[in-house]
Amino acid sequence: MTKKSHVNCSGAEPTCSNGGVSSPDDDEPLTALLRSAGFVAADEEAAELLACAAGDDLHLRSLVTRRLAGEPLAWITGSVSFRDLQVRVDPGVYVPRWQSEPLARRAADRLPATGTAIDLCTGSGAIARFLTSARPSARVVACDLDERAVACAVANGVEAYVGDLFVPLPSGLEGRVDVVVGVVPYVPTPALALLARDTLAFEPRLSYDGGADGTDVLRRAAVDSAGFLRPGGALLLELGGDQADLLADDLDRLGFAEVSVLLDEDGDARGIEATLR
Repeated sequence: MTKKSHVNCSGAEPTCSNGGVSSPDDDEPLTALLRSAGFVAADEEAAELLACAAGDDLHLRSLVTRRLAGEPLAWITGSVSFRDLQVRVDPGVYVPRWQSEPLARRAADRLPATGTAIDLCTGSGAIARFLTSARPSARVVACDLDERAVACAVANGVEAYVGDLFVPLPSGLEGRVDVVVGVVPYVPTPALALLARDTLAFEPRLSYDGGADGTDVLRRAAVDSAGFLRPGGALLLELGGDQADLLADDLDRLGFAEVSVLLDEDGDARGIEATLR
């Protein structure tokens, strides 16, 4: 779906021509240019860039130049659609992916109307904001190591704190939380080189690197969540590959049961859900 509204849509002064866009309302050449550069959703991206340029030809050329260099589209337009919410994304902040939307939906399903949730490694605050939208009477708190991310999340209306996992969160949450959810770093260090070529050229490595097998932060999140969740509370973490199997013994030892792997439409593991006994 093409996104219609944008936040903080701005760019640097143009430094060169994009070589293929003749006017700010000429979407066919722009779509062709983006498609030839390897962008899969070229038509949608063209529409977003044109909307962001708002009829300014020079500004459009600057935006396209940035995109062709590999800069995330959300940084250029200033926002991204996440579960039909328009979420502000500041430059330097991890861009939420649509692949995380089912995890957010499942977290909302497990969150009581007046419950409490924690969103780990919140980035722009997309999941936390969605939970608040789905459960407006619940309390949702979030955290991230990156000060820029927390500032962005706060700008998105999220109660967010700077620090490592649960460390910066307000006191009094221990043993009372209904849902802990997170898209923590889980890419195995050796696999970082397999990411799209522009990913780590722009986005922080800290958002992706999960250690040798990708489970370093996942394990820490599981250990600490056991002290914050109430009995019957849910832990939902995004992961991939065989990481659910790698975490199975840890979850059992920590007192989690009803462990299930969340699969995408291709049958690949995208997350894990577990309930504290």
